[in-house]
Amino acid sequence: MPSQLWPYITPGIPDDRFERLPGIPLSKREVRLLIISALRLEPDSLLWDIGAGTGTIPVETGLLCPQGKIIAVERDEDVANLIRCNCDRFGVHNVEVIEGSAPQCLKDLPWKPQRICIEGGRPIKDILNEVWQYLEPQGRVVATAGNLESLYAISESFSQLHARNIEVVQSAINRLETRGTHQTFAAVNPIFILSGEKWD
Repeated sequence: MPSQLWPYITPGIPDDRFERLPGIPLSKREVRLLIISALRLEPDSLLWDIGAGTGTIPVETGLLCPQGKIIAVERDEDVANLIRCNCDRFGVHNVEVIEGSAPQCLKDLPWKPQRICIEGGRPIKDILNEVWQYLEPQGRVVATAGNLESLYAISESFSQLHARNIEVVQSAINRLETRGTHQTFAAVNPIFILSGEKWD
């Protein structure tokens, strides 16, 4: 459902439309589109977003799935308030922000999810193992990795959990920028996006 700040039905809100905090990560627009595509959302999907950061995924998915419910998990109070602020900016009312550290807080989350997005968390294998217990059958997990250690850990976890239909995509994005009197292309840091399904 479109908002005044983004009156379109397509995802891909420009990064500069979101409120930011110094040092808090933001999923770049093009990477965000890949994540949303991998989630394969339905109009009434229930999504857990673990390590929601600035709140770009909750905002975008909240707009895309007006009948759905998004649980955004963030351990830092200021960052959790930033997510709430961005949801308010875009008129998104189907996002609930939970302050807590994964995986410890996951047992207390309301509702079992059909979709899970993991954008952060140092004990990534522990988080994946824990969320898998709550994921509904035929549910999907999408996890991002910015380094080889996380890539390996997620891949190994998917294998141990017997995830099906595993997909791995690496983003390779360049944006046009103006530097002085010249226009040049600047690379966006590459991110691995891994997805897998739970069949039982």
